Amino acid sequence: MALVNEHYLKLSAGYLFPEIARRVSAFAAEKPQFAGEIIRCGIGDVTEALPPSAVRAMQTANAELATRSTFRGYGPGTGYESVRGAIAHGDFRERGIDVADDEIFLSDGSKGDCGAILEILGAGNRIAVTDPVYPVYVDSNVMVGNTGPALAGGGYEGITYLPCTESNGFLADVPSELRGEGVAAPDVIYLCSPNNPTGTVMDRARAQAWVAYARKHRAIILWDAAYEAYNRDANAPKSIYEIEGARDCAVEFRSFSKSGGFTGVRCGYTVMPKSLMAYTRAGEAVALHGLWTRRWNTRSNGVSYAVQRGAEALYTDEGRKEVQALVDFYMENARILRDGCIALGLRTWGGQNAPYVWAKTPEGHDSWGFFDHLLRNARVVTTPGAGFGRCGEGYFRISAFNSRANVEEVVRRLAATR
Repeated sequence: MALVNEHYLKLSAGYLFPEIARRVSAFAAEKPQFAGEIIRCGIGDVTEALPPSAVRAMQTANAELATRSTFRGYGPGTGYESVRGAIAHGDFRERGIDVADDEIFLSDGSKGDCGAILEILGAGNRIAVTDPVYPVYVDSNVMVGNTGPALAGGGYEGITYLPCTESNGFLADVPSELRGEGVAAPDVIYLCSPNNPTGTVMDRARAQAWVAYARKHRAIILWDAAYEAYNRDANAPKSIYEIEGARDCAVEFRSFSKSGGFTGVRCGYTVMPKSLMAYTRAGEAVALHGLWTRRWNTRSNGVSYAVQRGAEALYTDEGRKEVQALVDFYMENARILRDGCIALGLRTWGGQNAPYVWAKTPEGHDSWGFFDHLLRNARVVTTPGAGFGRCGEGYFRISAFNSRANVEEVVRRLAATR
């Protein structure tokens, strides 16, 4: 008798974004005359063309694969050395951050890495996530058995939720010793900055406090920096490794999806420091770098050659300019959306160091109710805050990933529905 992984059966509902797609499809079927007018600002999918440098590099790589003398088969499971070197130098060492080439691990994106990391961490780790939160962090832990059943009203038993609300600027507070009295400290802590969904960034002092907390409790921070390219706040670290001691307590995830427009191409990477340890139940320290290397060489044959060459091209002088232009374009979209929400009198966050605008729903609307209101009356798709957790109820997220014309039209339509 083949047995199912029963942890999957605990998943309380469909993944957020397929549910959004289902509602949009239902509306389009009900009102086909409006289907062509729908503007999607829900899922954070880019719209602009790939940087020309990446395109040329991938075309050259594909041409190499078409000739026997330059053909390549299996590549290293962890990524080609030249690509790892370009990343380690361009994203870290140039900024004075100590990261070695072989501490970079190429993947098909940080979304998968946030869950894959659980394969080398032991069962029974106490997990902490922010609330609201990117749903992948929670669902991945449900799937591997790190939670209890779903709770009425949202969330799961066994997860420590770190409330992010208006009162703390939607930034996770480090648990104080008093608050933690009688409650075991988390072993694994997911932090995202710039944050998805709220668009806020963690300041240096708060990041230092989290590193100190993790080191004290021998915990590991899983630092999701997928939106690092959008962070313009000089007081907000772009990498957790800017913080002294972070190499001993943190893994960092990065992605080319939003900086290089690789959402469909698929490429990202994880930084796994050699000094990072986890522990056996007997208390013996084990370096995770070797386990992560073994995991990749067993589980994967690596990111495709052409895609890696495209990612590498983003670190050339021309590629960097193209990435910056792409980021600037989406950040101008974010500014337009943010200013539009503020002009309507909506309490608004984000949109300054992230490509997401986070706003409070008008009085009389809950998150999903306002989602439906905008879909039906403005033909605009947003993301309901409740889909990100209990503390997201009463808010909604707007993505800046769209054309300029669509973003300007969204602002006009929002004003018309007020």
